[in-house]
Amino acid sequence: MRQLRPMVLAIVLMCVAGTPLLRAQDTTAAQRLPNVSLKKLDGTPITTEDLIANATGPIVLDFWATWCKPCIQELTSLAELYPEWRKQTGVRIIAISIDDARNSKKVTPFVRGRRWEFEVYLDENADLKRALNVNEIPHTFVLNRRGEIIYQHKSYAPGDEDLLWEAIKKAAE
Repeated sequence: MRQLRPMVLAIVLMCVAGTPLLRAQDTTAAQRLPNVSLKKLDGTPITTEDLIANATGPIVLDFWATWCKPCIQELTSLAELYPEWRKQTGVRIIAISIDDARNSKKVTPFVRGRRWEFEVYLDENADLKRALNVNEIPHTFVLNRRGEIIYQHKSYAPGDEDLLWEAIKKAAE
C-alpha cells in the first residue's frame, strides 16, 4: 500500500498539472493580422486591413530585406513555385521589405530585376514588424482567408518550401 501511494500521487499531479495546458491549447484563438500602414513600391500608403480585405485564399507574408541573403534565396525559390501554388490554392505571396527609409529606394529596382510576380510592400518604420514581433528575417507567416495567422517560420534553408506548402494547403481548406 505504501508503494502505491507515490504512484497514485504522481498520476494525480500529472493530471492536475496537465489540465490547464490542454485547455489553453484548445481555447487559444488564432492571432489576427494587426492593422498597420505599409507603402506600395510607388510610395502609396496601404493598410494591412486593405491587403487582406477580399482574400479568397491563403496569404503568405514574408519579411525580408535587400541585404539579407537567406531572404533573397527564399523569395527566389518561392518565385519559382508561386505560379503553381497560386493555381492550386489561390495563395497570394506578399513580400514585406523591412529596409528602412534610407534603403527603401533600392527595393523597387531590386524586385524588378528579379521579376518576382508576387506583391511587395515596404514597412519602412517597422510598424508591422514590431506588431508581429519579428526579430529575425526571413520570417514567414501564413494566414487563412479570415486573416488569422495559422503558421509562422523563422530563417530559411533549402527544403523549407515543403513545410510552407503544407501550411498553405491547410490554410486553403
